[in-house]
Amino acid sequence: MPGSHCCVKNCSSTSHDTHGKHRSNGIQFFRFPKWTQHQGEQVADLTRRCRIAWLAAIKRKDLTFDLTPQSMRVCSLHFHSGKPSYEMLENHPDWTPSLRLGHNDVKETDGARYQRQVKRRAQHLERPPAPAQDHQRPPPAQDHQRPPPPAQDHQQPPVQDHQRPPPPAQDHQQPPAQDHQQLPPPAQDHQQPSAQDHQRPPPPAQDHQQLPPPAQDHQQPPPAQDHQQPPPPAQDHQQQQPLPAQDMECGLCTSRRDVINNLLEENRELKRELDEYRMNENFLSGDDNTVKYYTGLPNFALFQTLLLTLTPYLPQGRMKKLSPFQLVLLTLMRLRLDLPIQHLSHLFRVHRTTVADTFHHTLGVMYAQLCPLVHWPSRECLLTSMPHQFVESFGKNVTAIVDCFEVFIEKPSNVLARAQTFSQYKHAYTMKYLIVITPQGVISFISNGWGGRTSDKHITEQSGFLNKLLPGDIVLADRGFNIRESVGMMCAEVKTPTFTRGHAQLEAKDVEETRAIAHLRIHVERVIGVVRNKFKFLHSTVPVHMLVKCEGENLMPLDKIFTVCCALTNMCKSVV
Repeated sequence: MPGSHCCVKNCSSTSHDTHGKHRSNGIQFFRFPKWTQHQGEQVADLTRRCRIAWLAAIKRKDLTFDLTPQSMRVCSLHFHSGKPSYEMLENHPDWTPSLRLGHNDVKETDGARYQRQVKRRAQHLERPPAPAQDHQRPPPAQDHQRPPPPAQDHQQPPVQDHQRPPPPAQDHQQPPAQDHQQLPPPAQDHQQPSAQDHQRPPPPAQDHQQLPPPAQDHQQPPPAQDHQQPPPPAQDHQQQQPLPAQDMECGLCTSRRDVINNLLEENRELKRELDEYRMNENFLSGDDNTVKYYTGLPNFALFQTLLLTLTPYLPQGRMKKLSPFQLVLLTLMRLRLDLPIQHLSHLFRVHRTTVADTFHHTLGVMYAQLCPLVHWPSRECLLTSMPHQFVESFGKNVTAIVDCFEVFIEKPSNVLARAQTFSQYKHAYTMKYLIVITPQGVISFISNGWGGRTSDKHITEQSGFLNKLLPGDIVLADRGFNIRESVGMMCAEVKTPTFTRGHAQLEAKDVEETRAIAHLRIHVERVIGVVRNKFKFLHSTVPVHMLVKCEGENLMPLDKIFTVCCALTNMCKSVV
């Protein structure tokens, strides 16, 4: 049955009915609390006890601390508030499920008791602190040593004088008996304390007999008393406001606040250190030297341009663990540094199978998008930016400089493959590619891979290079390229160094021409050296599985790698 089910014994709560339709009964389902082990000892101990308490409340033999399936849920019917409380509130009644558990081994928690505890704690926090002057209050026995009655009139609380100022005109007409009725009773002294009340005890009941006679009231007018009395500082106690509600914290949070703050600070430090070693967008930003070392590109701006070009075509659905930035960076690091799959999986924290699939799919995207960078230019473009060295030696008709690029491979297990890939020139098993550059030093044509035994002439004639020549074009080549007849069929011309052909010395004309050809043809060897040194993958021994043709394509993975490396080289500064 789809949906969630309550794992409590004799509880039939489900989120969906038998037809798979969601029930709108307001019942929620909650997972078992996890044991948090990386946020301090106190948090680990509290979350561990919380998980144990849940298991003890459910009381199922098939559920243990370490073996509790992720699909197990507890519905809201087993909590007072309809949901579990925060894990740090251990005294909360919903810290563990306690209602309708199907057994009596766990006592039902009392929610009213917890509310009373919270109320008492709040009242304790609202209670103002006791003033320090209370400890200096004299005992009641010293009331007999008070000064005579006239002095007491000056010490009357100023609050009462402002509340009831005695008018002088009425004092002459009222009898002495009425003065006792207008005076504030002694009980009011306790209700309206002042600074003088804290310094002397409240007057006892005998104060009515010690009140001064009416004649003394005329000798001491009330206005004079008001000016002689100092301002009462005790009004601060009367105006003291209760603590705001946001300052009231529970006792548990207060006791563990320092621990939580320390854990948060430690967490921030660990995140900061982790970002320094994580291969994310901040890994290359602002450091061109780092970009050049890990990718082979000259600066970070060029890397961002490449990333924006490739992002819409990257297999993001398949590689959810890696961002587009990481997909491109992983592929370039594999080509640039020839890092093993296992090392890349450690750097990017993914499985080695994910690294291999990422490299394969990203390489296909890069080949499809960067292949147009290796293109044959028009004659007008060549004439516009032709270097003067070529113009002085051969005029403006030099179109291409050709040579072959060999990549070492592992020894094949098939005998025929061994014979086809063994190179007599390198004395090793290789794959050979025809590479063509323009006089400006830009790679304009590359062929598919051929076995190392294949001759340069055969690769040139079968790769499609001759179809790009126009009548009158001049091609510079090495002595091994015996393609004069093939190029002549396209009404073009090949310039190669002159052979001695049994003569002891070349003629002066041939020496000058050979020197000019060698001086200019060296640029193609420099470009080959840049490609080989920039991308160490082509400098090492390539495994045999890179020579198997891709499914549905007439290309090997090594062909795509060589094309991508040449396209990335064209994005950098030319050697000419």
